[in-house]
Parts: sequence; structure tokens; C-alpha cells
Amino acid sequence: MKYTTTNELSGFDFKDAYIGEIRAMSETFTMGLDNVTILPENSKNRDIRKMRTNQLLLKIRGAKIEDFVEEGYKIYDANGNLKEQINDRPIAPEEYTEEFKKLEGCVINTLEKGEDAYEFSIDTEDHTYLLRVAGTEDTEEWERFMSVDA
Repeated sequence: MKYTTTNELSGFDFKDAYIGEIRAMSETFTMGLDNVTILPENSKNRDIRKMRTNQLLLKIRGAKIEDFVEEGYKIYDANGNLKEQINDRPIAPEEYTEEFKKLEGCVINTLEKGEDAYEFSIDTEDHTYLLRVAGTEDTEEWERFMSVDA
């Protein structure tokens, strides 16, 4: 990869980034992402304006999935009456690979680094997943900068 940053997650905006691939193996969590915004404050951004990239590889080292939940939702009729309520569904570790495949092509709503974990909110066509991954550092790798279409 041509460009690499470490622990510079705040130099990117992952909202509306498309997930190409998710992998979790032996203390490394990776995501291949398209449509990632590179912010002006990113140390590799010499244009000092918002740029974007495709095929960004996000790696979290020392990774451990702490929480993976398909969030619940409520369905109402046209009169505002509750028709159905679906509760949160925790994803078991043996289901991770299958659920990661379902998230390919989906969109990241938010990605934030808390004190002790990275929190992903991922939107599918009709509901949301919450993924919380503890880790020691993050690395972002990408090949090129592209202009943001106005």
C-alpha cells in the first residue's frame, strides 16, 4: 500500500463507507472499505481538503470482539399502532464469519474509537448491527487519493 497511518482514525470519516470484506483472525481484525473520506487533518493529506479513497484496509491489532449485536426494531401500522417488536439479537462467536458475509456491501453509519474499543454501527437495508472491537492500535492503508465530487 502506498499510504499508511497508525492510530489516526480521527483523520478519516467512515460515514457511508461500503464494506467490502470483514475478517477476524488471531488478534487481528480487518475491514476492506470503499468510499472513505480522508479529512484535511490527516497526516498524509497534502491537499488540505476533503478527499476520498477506495480499497482502504483498516486493521485493528490486539483485537478481541467484545460485542456483536443485530439491533432490534419496532414495526408500526399506518395509524401508529405497534404491530411487531423484534429484540436485539446477540451474535454468537461461531456465527461471526457468516454474519460478516451478510455485512459485505453494507454501509458504515458510524465508527468511533472509545477509551477501550472501536465501535461500529453498520446499516443494512432494513436494520442495524452494532460491533464493538477492543484493540491496541489501528492502521489504515490505501493506494490513492481521489477528489470528492461536489
